[in-house]
Amino acid sequence: MRTIPHFINGEKVEEPGQSNVFNPATGEVTAQVPIPSPAFIDNVVDVAVSAAVQWGQSTLSRRTNILFTLRQLIVEHTNELAAIITSEHGKTLADAKGEIARGLENVEFACGLVELLKGGFSDQVAKGVDVHSTREPVGVVVAVTPFNFPIMVPLWMSANALASGNVVILKPSERDPSVSIRLAELLKEAGLPDGVFNVLQGNATTVKALLEHPGVDAVSFVGSTPVARSVHESASKHHKRVQALGGAKNHMVVLPDADLDVAADAAINAGYGSAGERCMAISVVVAVGDVADPLIKKITERLDRLKVGPGDDPTSDFGPLITREHLERVVSYVTSAKEDDIEVVRDGTTLTNGGGFFVGPSLLDGVRPGTKAYDDEIFGPVLGVARVATFDDAIALVNGNPYGNGVAIFTRDGNAARLFSRQVHVGMIGVNVPIPVPISAYSFGGWKDSLFGNTHIYGPEGFAFYTRAKVVTTRWPQPSESQIDLGFPTTR
Repeated sequence: MRTIPHFINGEKVEEPGQSNVFNPATGEVTAQVPIPSPAFIDNVVDVAVSAAVQWGQSTLSRRTNILFTLRQLIVEHTNELAAIITSEHGKTLADAKGEIARGLENVEFACGLVELLKGGFSDQVAKGVDVHSTREPVGVVVAVTPFNFPIMVPLWMSANALASGNVVILKPSERDPSVSIRLAELLKEAGLPDGVFNVLQGNATTVKALLEHPGVDAVSFVGSTPVARSVHESASKHHKRVQALGGAKNHMVVLPDADLDVAADAAINAGYGSAGERCMAISVVVAVGDVADPLIKKITERLDRLKVGPGDDPTSDFGPLITREHLERVVSYVTSAKEDDIEVVRDGTTLTNGGGFFVGPSLLDGVRPGTKAYDDEIFGPVLGVARVATFDDAIALVNGNPYGNGVAIFTRDGNAARLFSRQVHVGMIGVNVPIPVPISAYSFGGWKDSLFGNTHIYGPEGFAFYTRAKVVTTRWPQPSESQIDLGFPTTR
C-alpha cells in the first residue's frame, strides 16, 4: 500500500500510514496518510522557525523570481497535477484544470509583491522629523486547507504568505493529500530554500497541535463553519493571528424579468458543478413572483442532459463525492426533504455506478427555513427552490440566513441589481454571475458565519494578513538643538 509522505525541510519523509485515501470513482483504497506524533510536529515547527529568519530577510527580487518560476512550472505540469487531483478528489479533469488556473491567478498577483509590500513615507511631520512605515512577515504560517480544492486554496494561502517573507506549514486534507507533495516539489524546483514550505500530513489532532504550538504565528483555515469557529477560538486563545473561512448557503435570486434560459443554465452550472462540493455552489434558487414553475421546468429539462461518471471520462459533467460517508450524508438530505413536505422534483440518490461514491443531481421545490434541506450546508448535488412573493421577501430570506458567503441575482433591471447589491448582507455578490469568486486583485471571503476573523483570503487582504505593519519615526538633530522638554510631544 502506497503511503503519502510528508515534505519537510526540502525532503520527503516517510511514516507508516494510518488514514485511508480513496479513489472516489471506484471506492478503492489507493493510499494511506500518516498521523504524526507530537514530537514529529515539534520537529516540523522547529524546522520552520529556523528557516523563517533567513527567508524573512530575503530580497524581494528573489521572492519574485521564485514565484514567476513556480507559475511557469505549474503551467507546464497542469495535466499531471489535474490527474492527481481527479484520482483522489473525483472531480472531472476539466474542473481540476479550472481549479489550477484559479490558483495560478493568485500566484500571478503575488508576483507583484514589490508593489504590494510598499510602505509609506511622510517628510517633515514635525521640525526635522520624518515618519516611514514598512510591512514585515509574521513568521511561521500554518495553512489548513479543505478537500474540495486541494491545490487552489493552498496556492491562495501560500503564494501571498511566501511573497510576504513567511514560512509555511501546509496541512492538507487527509482525503486528497498527494497534490500538495507535488506542489512542494515544484516550489523546491523553482528555487525556494529548504524548510520554507513544508507539508505536514495528519488529521484533526494534528491541526489542534499546530493551533496550540508556541512556534506558530498565524493560521489560515478553510472548512466547515463549526470547525472554522473552533479553529478561530483555539488559535486566538493561543495568541495566533487567524483567518478561518467557514461554510455557506448561497442563494440565487431570479426576478420575473430575468432571462429564464440563462438563469436555468446558471442554476445547473453553479448547483451541480464539481458535484456541489464548492463553498460557492448555489444551494437555493429563490424564485420571485410567478417565476418558479417555468424555471423549474427549464432546470428539469437540463438535468436530463447531465452525465455523472468518473472524472477522467471526458464525457462526465461531474464526478463522485469524496467519500461514502459524505455520500450517505447528502442522501439523507433528500430523504429528510420528503419528510418535511418538500417536493422532490428529481431524486438523484438512486444512482449507482460500480463501487464509486456517485450520486445524481437532485432538485427540491419548496425549501424553506426550518427544514434541514434549507438550513444546512449540504455540499452535494442537491439544488433547492424557494418561492417568495416579492423582491423584498427575497432580500429578507437572504439576510435571514446565518451564512453570508456568496449570493447572485438574475435580472435585466439595473436598479434592482443595484438595490440588491447594497441591501444584502453577503460578502460576495454576482449580478447575472452565479459563482461570484473575485479575481485575485480583490479578496475572497464572506460575512456572518462564513468568516471568523476580520481578514479575507488572498488579494490585498491576504498580504495584510501575512504582514505586520511597523512605523518608524526619525529625527537627526544638530547638537545645538538638544534640550530638555518634559511636555507632551506634538507635531506643531
